Amino acid sequence: MVSRLIKNLIVFAAILACCSKAAKSMQGLNEDDDDVMEKRHEDWMARYGRVYADETEKAKRFSIFKENVKAIESFNQAGDRPYTLGINEFADLTNDEFVSTKNGYKRPVSPRNPWRSMPFRYENVTDIPSAVDWRKEGAVTPVKNQGVCGCCWAFSAVAAVEGIVKISGGELVSLSEQELVDCDKGGGDLGCHGGRMDDAFKYIIKHNGLTTESGYPYGGQDLGRCNLTTASFRAAKIAGYEDVPMNSEAALLQAAAHQPVSVAIDARGLQLQFYAGGVFTERCGTELNHGVTVVGYGTGERGIKYWLLKNSWGEKWGEDGYFRLQRDIDAKEGRCGIALDPSYPTL
Repeated sequence: MVSRLIKNLIVFAAILACCSKAAKSMQGLNEDDDDVMEKRHEDWMARYGRVYADETEKAKRFSIFKENVKAIESFNQAGDRPYTLGINEFADLTNDEFVSTKNGYKRPVSPRNPWRSMPFRYENVTDIPSAVDWRKEGAVTPVKNQGVCGCCWAFSAVAAVEGIVKISGGELVSLSEQELVDCDKGGGDLGCHGGRMDDAFKYIIKHNGLTTESGYPYGGQDLGRCNLTTASFRAAKIAGYEDVPMNSEAALLQAAAHQPVSVAIDARGLQLQFYAGGVFTERCGTELNHGVTVVGYGTGERGIKYWLLKNSWGEKWGEDGYFRLQRDIDAKEGRCGIALDPSYPTL
């Protein structure tokens, strides 16, 4: 009996020793993983010039970075989507932090009436090309970066104006978003605190045009005053603007076949924060919060139709600053609500 008890104790001790060894081994692996991740974070900081105020802030940002990297790599390893994610300059931000600084479109207090009769010059157009890319026609300026100012609405409107001026026989000139941020304060636009593309068009019409980017450069913040001297030179003018009939990707296609179009989308979610390329097919809502510009359309991987969108998050995001959003879906509002509030300037 004693011999059996001793034997059982020896076996039990051996099991404990094995478990302890395995636990230490696993702990070592985790420590190695953290060491690797810390090295990746340091490399990422160097690449994007990120500097933190103190070690506490650095530890907080490292924790967010680590979780984001795990989510990105898990998504890509699954390989079940026609788009991929990447570890970009926003990798140390939570999605809430990202959305609060990178968007800025404000829906009107009174939503657009889908049955209201509005002028739409392209409604009878039937000859629609299967693909359009206004970049190839020289009607799109290089991708810009709004920084941490919530003025996407200004970048979207400016891109649409730059496009129609070029298409109509003028020069492609980079126009000033900062003029809109500083000077367009009479309507619903609030500089870095948000606005709408339609209100930007109204400002440009009322003030007989918009000045150049070089003449009134972008500062990434509300400067607090409108520089009337700088803004006095009018580089481009528009006569009006029109809203595309809402809830109709077909109508949006008619317009985009003829000129770049300002649109608003729901840009929440990690998938858009870290979008790296491909056709974005993710389910998203219709809480419009970000203004971008349709600068083309086509058919991509796996035969998926897409909208080609110019964004204002810099060239290092997405496909050199652009992204492709799934087109022609069953939902009338389109992917991410793209068909809810499109509009374009007219000459």
